[in-house]
Amino acid sequence: SSDDDSIVIYDCEEGKSTRTLLSRKYGVSLIRYTHAQNTVLHASTKLDDTIRYLSLHDNKYLRYFKGHQQRVVSLCMSPIDDTFISGALDRSIRLWDLRSPNCAGLMHVNGRPVAAFDPEGLIFGAGIDAEFVKLYDLRSFDRGPFSTFKMPSERGTELSSIAFSPDGKNILVSTTNGVLRVVDAFNGQIIQTFTGIITERTEKGLHLGCCFSPDSNFVVAGSQDGHLHVWSVKTGNKIAVLEGNHPSPIACVAFNPKYMMISSACNNAAFWIPNLEELQ
Repeated sequence: SSDDDSIVIYDCEEGKSTRTLLSRKYGVSLIRYTHAQNTVLHASTKLDDTIRYLSLHDNKYLRYFKGHQQRVVSLCMSPIDDTFISGALDRSIRLWDLRSPNCAGLMHVNGRPVAAFDPEGLIFGAGIDAEFVKLYDLRSFDRGPFSTFKMPSERGTELSSIAFSPDGKNILVSTTNGVLRVVDAFNGQIIQTFTGIITERTEKGLHLGCCFSPDSNFVVAGSQDGHLHVWSVKTGNKIAVLEGNHPSPIACVAFNPKYMMISSACNNAAFWIPNLEELQ
């Protein structure tokens, strides 16, 4: 999705765009695939702050999820069912079910929230107040967090995203000042700290894309200057800097769940595959 109100669908094997859908009326951001075939969720950038459930097959909306009063900045689909979680600048985190337009759960927080499910879909983590990561049991989140981890904080810095590793053992916490931390998901200990992806500080900071590799052993992050940086979780060493056709900061980074491929995007989208000649 992009600022021109378009949703572009790519064929990963060919590395080519196959279709473009427009959302002129509502705008589009934070697009997420659901478990149903050819359907997605996305946040709105125009008219209101409703989350919309879209069929890609015929470009028709299946359901609207109303409740947030300001822009949605975090959206995550459960890995196991139709539950999803959202966070917005109205300082709230909401739980939803695709089958109902009504909010299934609501939490008010004191800052810009980010949230993510663990790989088993039983726990979700919430980044709150720019310095706390709190873990909740999905079945009893109204009782409060069962674990709270305090992160080092810096004035004017916000949490940009959180993500669980695929093996569920660690959490990747990113900030708007370009610091990434790998945190033990069980005791909150900071295992590794990665920096160097922001070359020039900005007043509002940057929300740069980052993720774990499918084996949980590496972290890949986009940078302000359009490069991809790769670190080892075990050693903390930077093992690669990948240069692609990215003229602006990389806002999205994701691993393909089936193929040995990374996708990254700023104004341009790129697909990365291993150089087999170098591997031989």
